[in-house]
Amino acid sequence: MKYNTAVSLNFEESMLERYVDLAKINNFIDPELYTKYEVKRGLRDLDGKGVLVGLTEIGEVSAYVLNEENKMVPGPGRLLYRGIDIKDIVNGFLKQNQFGFEETAYLLLYGDLPKKEELEDFCRLLNSYRTLPNSFVRDIILKAPTRDLMNVLARCVLTLYRYDDNADDISLKNVIKQSMKLIAVFPLLAVYAYQAFSHYYCKNSLVIHSPKEELRTAENILHMLRPDSKYTELESKLLDLALVLHAEHGGGNNSTFVTHVVTSTGTDTYSSIAAALASLKGPRHGGANIKVVQMFEEIKMNIKDWNDDEEIEEYLLKILNKEAFDRSGLIYGFGHAVYSVSDPRVEIFKEHVEKLAEEKGMKEEYKLYRKVEELAPKAIGKVRKIYKGVCANIDLYSGFVYRMLNIPEELFTPLFAIARVVGWSAHRIEEIVNAGKIIRPAYKSVAKRREYIPINAR
Repeated sequence: MKYNTAVSLNFEESMLERYVDLAKINNFIDPELYTKYEVKRGLRDLDGKGVLVGLTEIGEVSAYVLNEENKMVPGPGRLLYRGIDIKDIVNGFLKQNQFGFEETAYLLLYGDLPKKEELEDFCRLLNSYRTLPNSFVRDIILKAPTRDLMNVLARCVLTLYRYDDNADDISLKNVIKQSMKLIAVFPLLAVYAYQAFSHYYCKNSLVIHSPKEELRTAENILHMLRPDSKYTELESKLLDLALVLHAEHGGGNNSTFVTHVVTSTGTDTYSSIAAALASLKGPRHGGANIKVVQMFEEIKMNIKDWNDDEEIEEYLLKILNKEAFDRSGLIYGFGHAVYSVSDPRVEIFKEHVEKLAEEKGMKEEYKLYRKVEELAPKAIGKVRKIYKGVCANIDLYSGFVYRMLNIPEELFTPLFAIARVVGWSAHRIEEIVNAGKIIRPAYKSVAKRREYIPINAR
């Protein structure tokens, strides 16, 4: 049988519409069946608690406490890195006026807080890895710019496989080496991808700064991103804090779970991290802080008095009722799969955000963010049926911080990846050390049994 491969646009459109209809009809599953077979959709219980599928020593997310009746009830959120409260970690390096991301990376990867000489050696090795293969920037990044920088990151990571003579070696020593190299070059990949986008799509001058060995990760990001390479100490310290707070969030978040799943197949480091990037790119996971900034721009335009609680809540109700902003009915920056009373990252972040807002002359806007943080849960409670409480999450303030740092929206999610590649790497190492089985959950087929019908009889 011969086929004519040339088709008209109308033919293509009509066929695709037909396939869409078939896909909707033949892939729909009655929601009642999920209840009947006790399926935990999203691997979560009705109250949002995740189904236990693994054990980890890397990160712990806690949001429940024992009450007087010895029952678990929602409580203030806690985040622990290797058993240490994130608040103690942050207070520790801030009191010493030190950067914390590298120390945190060491802790997450290797399980202990580094001594001074151990941290110096770690940073020295990390800085030695902060370089890309010859012509990589020109051939892989600049020659193929795209609007979505997460796709560029994934492409670059997969391409780095080609430059690694031991790419498929999953011995612990080699995986640690690969992981540290990726942690080191992620800032370069993200910033250079943005510079290519800015040049080719926005017609701005192309400025490529090489990283400096004497700078820490947060400093290098600002140095490479800004044409004049200038930044204040407060700017670099707050970006460093953002990286620390985004570096890890337990094994159950989507991208980290993906890392565990893909690692369990025995595949290479580059494929595992590229899969995690694909997960983080999804707007349900890594892109919410962009939506927060966009939402606040509309709030500022539509609210006359930023100190009027009644006016603010009225507009938030419009958003919830799909009458304002993107008509999704969502107030971005609120709600979390685990936290319901408070997100510890928010509690840490916002006091330092206020300092930067003062430096940037944006104190009034910061106060508006605080007002929305206070009023949104009340508004959500009026409109939604809530099985647990709702609180602000870190996305509420991270986008605001990035905007004050003049970091473009295109880099918001890549910045998340620059931090979280540490957590992904730690979990990949943990999966390899424990040499578990390939992760394969069960799916129950609910399709009706049918007989095969010859093509001429259909």
